Amino acid sequence: MTSSLKSFESREEQEHQQRQSLSTAAARNLTHTTKSVPQMQEISSRWLLRKLPWVEVRGGTYRVNRRMNYRLGDGRLTFTNTGAAVHVIPGELREIALLAGVEDEELLRAIADRFVQQEYQSGQVIVEFGSVADNLYLIAHGKVDKIGFGAYGDPVSLGVLADGEKFGEKVLVADDPIWGYTAKAMTAVTILALPRAAFTELTSRSETLRSHVEQFRDKAGRPQNKHGEAEITVAAGHTGEPELAGTYVDYELTPREYELSVAQTVLRVHTRVADLYNEPMNQLEQQLRLTVEALRERQEYEMVNNPEFGLLHNADLRQRIHTRGGPPTPDDFDELLSMRRGTKFFLAHPQAIAAFGRECTKRGIYPPPVEMDGHTVPSWRGVPVLPCGKIPVTDTHTTSILAMRTGEAEQGVVGLRQTGLPDEYLPGLNVRFMGISDQAIMSYLVSAYYSAAVLVPDALGILDHVELSH
Repeated sequence: MTSSLKSFESREEQEHQQRQSLSTAAARNLTHTTKSVPQMQEISSRWLLRKLPWVEVRGGTYRVNRRMNYRLGDGRLTFTNTGAAVHVIPGELREIALLAGVEDEELLRAIADRFVQQEYQSGQVIVEFGSVADNLYLIAHGKVDKIGFGAYGDPVSLGVLADGEKFGEKVLVADDPIWGYTAKAMTAVTILALPRAAFTELTSRSETLRSHVEQFRDKAGRPQNKHGEAEITVAAGHTGEPELAGTYVDYELTPREYELSVAQTVLRVHTRVADLYNEPMNQLEQQLRLTVEALRERQEYEMVNNPEFGLLHNADLRQRIHTRGGPPTPDDFDELLSMRRGTKFFLAHPQAIAAFGRECTKRGIYPPPVEMDGHTVPSWRGVPVLPCGKIPVTDTHTTSILAMRTGEAEQGVVGLRQTGLPDEYLPGLNVRFMGISDQAIMSYLVSAYYSAAVLVPDALGILDHVELSH
């Protein structure tokens, strides 16, 4: 052991005698290393927060006033199952326009019990054009293609229906209805059918249901435009001096109000760290910077996914469509574009953008990219397709793609926030000192206030059931 030590010392002495300049190990004792600020992989591009116009909300609440709308229900239904047997939840029947507002739970349960489960395989016809319409259909699982006929008798697709949607509502109130389209199963489909005869029999026995149906017919007969809004009577093309009809613009009696939501956390920093370890970087500043980034990431997530105001949950059901196949195709994007004027951008999961790119390449289509805020992003028909990793991907590898028109002046989608907060750090975000604990730990409350609102239904559209697998 002594010989080994002597050998090491001799080698060190020999290297010292041969060295002609200071070693890097010794030099580091007299200098600082060049450091980066703390990095965080969670930070994303956050295109939604960057491109959404922000509206100043004083008082913490934003009210969206609209014209009176006579369309009721029009929501998706929820089902339960016991083994292979599927049942509709009675309360969910209020999502059917005819049954919206029915308070009698026993009556809803009686209607739910009269639905009959039916199974169809891919390619099977569920209803045929021109035949007598005698059932209301609820789709519990699967995809159904509505097929009509063009001016020269050629079959044309009128749209795709999927889980939770319905067709044939007019069967329950119309006289001698016939099907104006053919409904064909695109996949294996489970359907609940309510026979017209069963509903008529129940109506004859229930005064409550009979009265409700009459009220519905009365409301459905009121003048309205194609969007379901109360009509504004206007005369045009007349000559002479005819008597002009008077009119007025009717408003919703109970407009929707959006309260600002909040994302908060308490940042804790020990006073010893803040006092002694602030060179060359301020520790509190770096801690706060990363905390704010995390809050902004959560803010964008909530604006997409929150069940109260998130965009995925607040799109009108008439503005939701399904892919005609599996992956998103140029045809799907065109249909999504055609549903609104002035679409500002698409918002999609990066995997959905890749799937769309594969479909374009397969067809030999190469849409040119566009420049936005100094970045080159993909586009379709000149409309940017922006990535957003906050849009969820399901276990079955499906997701959704959003298309939106933005801004108050355009009756679009807007972000909501309040500026001028006490101790404001960034617009709509403040940092408030909470004191120092007995353990000498400083605490700061970091809060971000925000929400989102869709001013009119066609401002936001969603392409659902977007498959990502190859």
